[in-house]
Amino acid sequence: MSRKVIELFYDVVSPYAWLGFEVLCRYRNVWNMELKLRPALLGRVIEATGNKSPAMVPNKAQYMITDLDRLASYMNVPVCQPSHAFEVMFIKGSLPAMRFITAVAEKEKDGDHLLENVSREVWKRIWSTDQDICEPASLSEAGLKAGLSSSEVEELLGLAKSQPVKDKLKQTIQEAINYEAFGLPLIVCHVDGKPQVFFGSDRFELMAHCIGEKWLGPQPFKPTSNL
Repeated sequence: MSRKVIELFYDVVSPYAWLGFEVLCRYRNVWNMELKLRPALLGRVIEATGNKSPAMVPNKAQYMITDLDRLASYMNVPVCQPSHAFEVMFIKGSLPAMRFITAVAEKEKDGDHLLENVSREVWKRIWSTDQDICEPASLSEAGLKAGLSSSEVEELLGLAKSQPVKDKLKQTIQEAINYEAFGLPLIVCHVDGKPQVFFGSDRFELMAHCIGEKWLGPQPFKPTSNL
């Protein structure tokens, strides 16, 4: 049976993208699939499609705080609200971080082990330990924790400023928009040559049904009791 290709378009500025990222990474060896991590930029997708972030709507923003607390517990992902969430998401943004992560993706030729680790470490900084993700020193620390050497980090920080990496990030954003994205995370499942698109991190049960796989919950390796 041929492996299904599943693409995850994500931005570390989104905690919901982190939730989706962790669940899909857990399912790499559960579902018959090849996971492709696609670093993009949420702000550009929203701008291009005329969308509005739910965090800009007061009632939705308040709901998201409770929602993320519940989801973090349910999915076992250490999501915590940063002390200045509005500034983090809408003033500082994640452009330097996503260029750095794109540089990792472009540099890594054999699999995406480092891409996964670096993405996770950057997410932890913003959504778990309330640290900056825009300054080079912060990205450097994330890279070192992810397993990169000091020389590799310096090379990637330089590569992140290059035109090819900037163009690659723009290309990935456009690809997400071509799939009719209006936000991130966006999950694209390629089954029998046809893409099936899912938005958000709460459609895994439906996704499993559509691609012919079994949904075992957000923690597929967690033991369950027999009643």
